[in-house]
Amino acid sequence: MEIAILLFDKLTMLDAIGPYEVLSRIPDARVKMVAAEAGIIRNDRGSLGIVADYSLDEVVRPDVVVVPGGLGQSDLMNDEKVLSWIRKVHETSRWTTSVCTGSLLLASAGLLKGLKATSHWLAYDALRSLGAEPVSERVVIEGRIITAAGVSAGIDMALALVARECGDDTAGAIQLQIEYDPQPPFDAGAPHKAPPELVELLRSKSRFRH
Repeated sequence: MEIAILLFDKLTMLDAIGPYEVLSRIPDARVKMVAAEAGIIRNDRGSLGIVADYSLDEVVRPDVVVVPGGLGQSDLMNDEKVLSWIRKVHETSRWTTSVCTGSLLLASAGLLKGLKATSHWLAYDALRSLGAEPVSERVVIEGRIITAAGVSAGIDMALALVARECGDDTAGAIQLQIEYDPQPPFDAGAPHKAPPELVELLRSKSRFRH
């Protein structure tokens, strides 16, 4: 199984690395880090780099596509080279997926029109404006498109994909292998759980505020 993870400058690194740690453990999986141009890609803080070994032109028929989010997603919303690649690989992929605001790129490519999808909770209005139906769920599966909520939800998305491709036992074994057993110290991981003042603080700083 060939898995392509799209990289771009100013991405949120866990959006890509979380799914990588799960999907790379599928038996016979071949993961390819791909970007508009091969080379070093830096995260949204500029402090961490990752190598894209392949350019878009070199990865044309992956079985699985993962589109992460991050600040750099905004720069790609009208980048026809990237959007055309997403549309093209989706034609033959078994699964096209996104994490966090990566769903805005899927929507910009025209893949989410009329479909339920999720994203980071601050991006729901932006997702709706692009023709999708945003839902407040951790992972949303619509046919062969899977969207995940913010950042850490990419791990859940990848495990759900593995379960459908390889069965629950394999997915459970991978979850155990990476010891994914979240027990966060605060119950503030979603806007309906977090204190209202924290929600409003993040809204006030959001690049998606209207």
